[in-house]
Amino acid sequence: MPKSPSDQQEGGTDAKVVSIRPPALPRAAQLSTDALALAAAGLGPVRQERFAERVYENLFHAIVEGKIGVGSRLPSENDLATLFDVSRPIVRQALDRLREDQLVESRRGSGTYVMDKPELAGKAANAEPSERIGHIMNGLELRMVIEPECAYMAALRRSTADLARMDELLSGFEEANAVGGIAHHFDFAFHEAIATATANLRFVQVLKTLEYDVSHAVNMLRHLMHIQPWKRTQDAMEEHRNIFELIKRQDAEGARRAMRGHIENARSRMFNSRPGL
Repeated sequence: MPKSPSDQQEGGTDAKVVSIRPPALPRAAQLSTDALALAAAGLGPVRQERFAERVYENLFHAIVEGKIGVGSRLPSENDLATLFDVSRPIVRQALDRLREDQLVESRRGSGTYVMDKPELAGKAANAEPSERIGHIMNGLELRMVIEPECAYMAALRRSTADLARMDELLSGFEEANAVGGIAHHFDFAFHEAIATATANLRFVQVLKTLEYDVSHAVNMLRHLMHIQPWKRTQDAMEEHRNIFELIKRQDAEGARRAMRGHIENARSRMFNSRPGL
């Protein structure tokens, strides 16, 4: 579909542009200069599966590897849709995830920009590997102490409303994953719902302090290590469902074991880059 003049102007040309040849894309002639620069950097149409996840991954790597500079404006939604050969709603989902990860910000009437000080991107891109891994391992160590006990107490104390909330989050996780949507925010929310079910506010407060450092940092490290995100998400969903069923049955010991296994598996998925993990 031809673009309107306003669509053509939306993206801007803030990013550094190099001399390039037009990419072999179905609609390459429609791309703005800054979008063509991304195409020259290797970004292009994504496979017809997990669209939003693939677009997110491409943009994520382009940002943390410096292909899109800090403070630069991203191409317009129309240009990104053309570049990746997907619909604009798919692009919006990917941009939403980048905003959640605090990599980009939207400026009214101007566009989407790489954040000047993206805290998590800085940790992922600039810190020494040992520092990145050590930071995440510390968070996992704390979760290993706290979350199995949360699951144990939740199994004993959960209310009907608690179970309904967990089930709702699981359904949202599964539905988003089934259509290739953005599902990672359901992951931490499920763990938070378990902490809430303990009826101990302190557990919730401690877990909330880990949401940024663990959930987002872990997500980024997984992508940096090129571990298959769709397989990772499927495994996590199945583990979540098992934990939920044990809490529902009030099998406290089983819920504790399952949560411990889930966190151990999460650590394995993060730091083992063999295909399929």
